[in-house]
Amino acid sequence: MKNIGFLSFGHWSPSPQSQTRSASDALLQSIDLAVAAEELGADGAYFRVHHFARQLGSPFPLLAAVGARTSRIEIGTAVIDMRYENPLYMAEDAGAADLIAGGRLQLGISRGSPEQVIDGWRYFGYAPPEGQSDADMARRHAEVFLDVIKGQGFAQPNPRPMFPNPPGMLRLEPFSEGLRDRIWWGAATNATAEWAAKLGMNLQSSTLKFDESGKPLHIQQAEQIRAFRAAWKEAGHKREPRVSVSRSIFALVDDRDRAYFGGSDSQDHFGYIEADTRAVFGRTYAAEPDVLIEQLKQDDAITEADTLLLTVPNQLGVDYNAHVIESIVKHVAPALGWR
Repeated sequence: MKNIGFLSFGHWSPSPQSQTRSASDALLQSIDLAVAAEELGADGAYFRVHHFARQLGSPFPLLAAVGARTSRIEIGTAVIDMRYENPLYMAEDAGAADLIAGGRLQLGISRGSPEQVIDGWRYFGYAPPEGQSDADMARRHAEVFLDVIKGQGFAQPNPRPMFPNPPGMLRLEPFSEGLRDRIWWGAATNATAEWAAKLGMNLQSSTLKFDESGKPLHIQQAEQIRAFRAAWKEAGHKREPRVSVSRSIFALVDDRDRAYFGGSDSQDHFGYIEADTRAVFGRTYAAEPDVLIEQLKQDDAITEADTLLLTVPNQLGVDYNAHVIESIVKHVAPALGWR
């Protein structure tokens, strides 16, 4: 069995060719797609977070709304850029959204990706301390967030409060039991995957990672996953960790699929995601279901992971994206033993 969810960037564009033409469209359609995915038997609705972009930028109102409209599927992010986050305010938002969803939140967090603007986190009021990088700042914000969502008191109570306090130091409210075990780190390298394991976070690995060997993406990801699990075991955590990988996968079952994705490039690509950082970008899988099944059997990282996130072309509309999800759940997953 494998958890299968979708991952949406929530792109919107006023172009006549787009079925998602405004920020309102992107948000409301995201909720509708989550509801449809649950009805189709998928396991998760995940959303990418990008600031200063015509995409989904403020995740917690969306996560709460999806939580209120669904009852079973996991609801998550992949990923929230921690360079931009006030970890205490984020802990309150996350606790509230998780309680609304009944404990179904799966929050992916990370250092983030290249941005729409230069050092966008500075406009949010954040800057790394002297001698540290923005990546160091993101990891520090993450560590504070992980600490405060444990639910332990740390704030000195006012001796004359407006409302009665419980005894002892105060924690942030609302607190959601179990959320700490449902935080994931989006790792672009083996080293950050091992760091996440030591802190007890689950692992998310995207459709790209920094190139560390020149090997295909699925092989580098499988090595990353094994390094993560080894570090997890060494850290002595009691629970089993979870691991997700993201993929662009399209089963060509009708003329729409063939028109949209029949000519998709089926090779990995190597390039520079930042000026001095070489990355490997994963291929798009697009084929008839029987061919697709054989191709996916050869993907080592999918085999290693317990969760697969299907990237969806959200600007093609809710109905078509529900079809994309259904095609994988119905025509591909059973033959691979995922259902």
